[in-house]
Amino acid sequence: MIGLVGKKIGMSQVFLESGELAAVSIIQAGPCPILQVKDDTTDGYRAVQLGFGNKKKTSKPMAGHLKKSNTKSAARIFEIRINEPSKYKVGGKIDATIFATGDKVSVVGWTKGRGFSGGMRRWGWSGGPASHGSMAHRRIGSSGAGSAPGRIWKNKTMPGRYGNEQITVKNLTVVKIDKEKNMLYLKGAVPGARNSFLIITKDE
Repeated sequence: MIGLVGKKIGMSQVFLESGELAAVSIIQAGPCPILQVKDDTTDGYRAVQLGFGNKKKTSKPMAGHLKKSNTKSAARIFEIRINEPSKYKVGGKIDATIFATGDKVSVVGWTKGRGFSGGMRRWGWSGGPASHGSMAHRRIGSSGAGSAPGRIWKNKTMPGRYGNEQITVKNLTVVKIDKEKNMLYLKGAVPGARNSFLIITKDE
């Protein structure tokens, strides 16, 4: 597996060679400095640690870690599993050129956080009667039996925190690459709000 860290810019439309008008997600893909390379002998697994973006203030311990790769700051740090650590060196960079038009990629993102939400919004309940006199338009209603089993079943759909979950979208096609600006155009939607961070990977 190979990949990098990116930021969601937004969505647009692109005409494909077939004449189809496709909705695309625009992602700023890198450049990502390689902060650390991990292998089986020292860490027990093979991965590459990548940084992305800039941060106004960096703590002294983090500054010492970034100094090894000649990087001043990083807004986010992610690890991506790889097969051959020998291909990567600390201080190098990974950008959008690792992808090609037509590649199938997977995108890991975090959905928009919606806070504490009711059952109708969170789970799509139909709700109670909407007519006059009803006192339970959007309420939860009965949540289980009384004496048997005398408890709430696990995984019962109830109100609670909604969104802000890690989601992986697979098999998105790379429609266009702007190598100068490190922009990826992927056919389809990716999770998260604008300016949210994403991890884009493909099989080596």
